[in-house]
Amino acid sequence: MKKWIVSQAPVNANADIIREFGGFLGGILIRRGINSLEKAENFFGCRSLSDPRLMKDTDTAVEIIRSALDNGTKITVYGDYDCDGVTATAILYSYLEAQGADVEYYIPDRSEGYGMNISALERIINGGTQLIITVDNGISAVEEAQFLKKKGVELIITDHHQPGTELPECAACIDPNRVDDNSPFKELCGAGVALKLLIALEEDEEFVLDTYAHLAAVGTLGDVMPLKGENRYIVQRGLENIRNEQNAGLSALIRSSSHSPENITSTYIAFTVCPRINAAGRLENAEKALRLLLCEDNSETAKNIAEELTALNNERQKEELKILTEIDEQITRDPNIVKQRVVVLAGEDWHPGIIGIVCSRIMEKYDKPTVIISVKGNEARGSVRSIEGFSAHKMLSGCSAYLTKFGGHPGAGGFSLPANKVSDFTKRIYEYAREFYPKMPDPSLAADMEIPLSEFTTDNVKKLSLLEPFGERNSTPLFLLKNCTVKSKRALKDGKYTAFEITQEENSLRVITFKIPFAKFFPGVGSKIDLIAAAEINEYNGNESVQLRLVDFRPAGFREDRFLAASRVYEEICRREGCDKRLAPRVIPQTREELMKIYDLVRKSNGSMTPEELAVFNGTVNYCMLRITLDAFDEAGMIKYTNGAPTVVPVKEKRDLFQSGLIAELKKQLA
Repeated sequence: MKKWIVSQAPVNANADIIREFGGFLGGILIRRGINSLEKAENFFGCRSLSDPRLMKDTDTAVEIIRSALDNGTKITVYGDYDCDGVTATAILYSYLEAQGADVEYYIPDRSEGYGMNISALERIINGGTQLIITVDNGISAVEEAQFLKKKGVELIITDHHQPGTELPECAACIDPNRVDDNSPFKELCGAGVALKLLIALEEDEEFVLDTYAHLAAVGTLGDVMPLKGENRYIVQRGLENIRNEQNAGLSALIRSSSHSPENITSTYIAFTVCPRINAAGRLENAEKALRLLLCEDNSETAKNIAEELTALNNERQKEELKILTEIDEQITRDPNIVKQRVVVLAGEDWHPGIIGIVCSRIMEKYDKPTVIISVKGNEARGSVRSIEGFSAHKMLSGCSAYLTKFGGHPGAGGFSLPANKVSDFTKRIYEYAREFYPKMPDPSLAADMEIPLSEFTTDNVKKLSLLEPFGERNSTPLFLLKNCTVKSKRALKDGKYTAFEITQEENSLRVITFKIPFAKFFPGVGSKIDLIAAAEINEYNGNESVQLRLVDFRPAGFREDRFLAASRVYEEICRREGCDKRLAPRVIPQTREELMKIYDLVRKSNGSMTPEELAVFNGTVNYCMLRITLDAFDEAGMIKYTNGAPTVVPVKEKRDLFQSGLIAELKKQLA
């Protein structure tokens, strides 16, 4: 259950926007803060990047690199193994090579950990390198920078991650997030920073964008950077390059995923191309992906590497499923894991290249900050993914006494620690969350605006394409529709998916979902629902029509505030934090009739509904009371869970749940 947040138009909304773009598209723009024609021009009409020399130390870096090119100094580009790091490496390395530089690249194996490490630097120095330029890493490499200084090797850092309290001592340190940086746009990825460094070197923005924007676009989408301002322009230019097949490796990779470069979208890049690039660094070595991006023609080599990356991505998906299965088993054994403010899970020998993806999956499933730890021998490595309002980086900082290394930003982070400290680290996370977030941020789903069904005309929905490319912080528009009647519903693909028709006054539309199987779409024909959905144009037999793609739904008028409050109280009770005693009559069953009502709900649902679904679609029971009662039934052996849904188990002996067990204990505690 998420809290639905619907953007409201400001009271003093600029009427010029509505006149220029109409009420449908203009309404979205206003609610996204684009509330003047000047801001609309900045959004739609951005045709250049800000001066790269505004980034601190860029001038110094340019001088050093030009001197190295003139003097034949050997350069190594030190990259990273994720999509952003690989594309950033490809940008800088291919440029320097084209300039005739004596240049090599180095991308660490994931087993070496994120960022520079001394053993790799020793090998690079022994190979004759005199200048190292980092991309997408280095801002926290204080020790490694000192090592290079002692060895007499110059270091230029280009990064975009949050700096620590101490900057590395180096010849130049470019990071738009430095506190003393004066550049206007702070949300570049590593590839974006590398791109702007090239613009400073070349002094020709158009040439650099024509040659490298596609790589920066893939890095931007792969690192889930906000698609606004300069990032939006970079992705626009990059998509043009990709559609014109300017990079043989990317074209081969897109074709290996059964698509064509000519009509590629930002969404396809983010969810299909980027995972394939990441798969190399997750399971083998990212150099394979880099070699693909450096291919200069549509050769067999490009095709073969692309197919290898696709195969690695398939292997990644299998490994991901294996870890998720083990996690489900852990949670089944100890359901209280997911009742903590932060979900922390650890396992032996989970693939360190996969735990970041798994972390995202668990976070999305439980709508909570999530920490996944892989333990191997004496070392443990982990990933964090977080929700809006809870900073992953601040949490790691607050628990850093147990860590040997950590880094990240508000939404995500990575770390390492001794294996024997995992238990203490977990306890500290729980303490930190309770201390600083006694009330955790509610998981939320944002819609751009509430709108009647009559507004979804073909002309209106077609205008949404003007907002593309879609991505982080420039998402596909979502709409809230209230009090719609389910006119009909039917199964698609043997029940895997669902299509249904809704009506509102005299209007009707088809709605589809590929996430809810027909058996789990509980509203019956004639029932009233509220829903949040995206709008799209459906083409069939040459005819165009509007259809909605379902994101979330609930019974019309459902009180989410009560549900979320009850959920919060239930988890507090499970964590033994107690609750306000005045709430006891509402959240703990008081009579046999209340128990029987919930028992009958479980019996009638016959394993088809989770506890959340029972509460939402049988909205007469307080969710906290429902969960406590189900826990008491489970304790007494009266129900069992299959795939998260309870079913009744016949029992030979009757048991008074008010005299012993969970309910009796809670009634004493809250008396």
